[in-house]
Amino acid sequence: MTAVGENSTIAAPRPAVVTSRPRLRPLTPARETVFMPPVPGAGVRAWTREFLQCRYLLVLSCVFLGVSLLADYWCGSYVTARPAVQVPDLILDRLPPVNLAFLFTYGYMALIVGMFLCPLLLRARMLHVVAIQFSLLLLLRSVSMIFTHLGTPAGAVTVEFPGIFCKLYFENDMFFSGHTAMPFLGFYLFRYSRIRYVFLVGSVAMALVVLAMHLHYSIDVLAAFFMTYGSYRMGNVLLRKLDPDYHPDH
Repeated sequence: MTAVGENSTIAAPRPAVVTSRPRLRPLTPARETVFMPPVPGAGVRAWTREFLQCRYLLVLSCVFLGVSLLADYWCGSYVTARPAVQVPDLILDRLPPVNLAFLFTYGYMALIVGMFLCPLLLRARMLHVVAIQFSLLLLLRSVSMIFTHLGTPAGAVTVEFPGIFCKLYFENDMFFSGHTAMPFLGFYLFRYSRIRYVFLVGSVAMALVVLAMHLHYSIDVLAAFFMTYGSYRMGNVLLRKLDPDYHPDH
């Protein structure tokens, strides 16, 4: 064996490098997102901004609402003044009349007020949408009642609306049921909000109330759901023409 001297130029072998896997550090939990407190008055400013952006549409919707109310008053006065015949009804003939005047009057008024109060307090962008859809449905009902002139069913419970609302309550305005249709419209208008269930339950409740009080025929109540859906779809077409930013799914 050959020995290696001190002055030898042969390099000594390097020690083997031991490679080791890097240790995996445990992931630290992400910091919780800190939400800044809401700026006072931010909601009021956003509501005011939306209101001003839609001010021309709001004026137009108010005009449309006034026209539909006048049409409802004229058509209601027409069918009330003209004699009409009562027809038999398969359900009403087997259902004794029940006095639910409080629900018929104040329950219905609460649903209509709530339909306008929701956008008025929460989302001004929806206010003209509600007004135009409501006006179109009211106008459609006004035209329908003069072409379907039926008398109030036998045994109908007498109802009196308070104040100025009594001017908009008529007789022989059967087709179709406004008490059923108007809350059902709210179900479509707010269908992406939980409040839609309030209007859906209100629509079904009003349908049962008007039948129990013999204030509408069965066909008036049943047709109200279909007429409301058709009116809502027509209203969407009209709103897209008036408001390019409107989309029913938003």
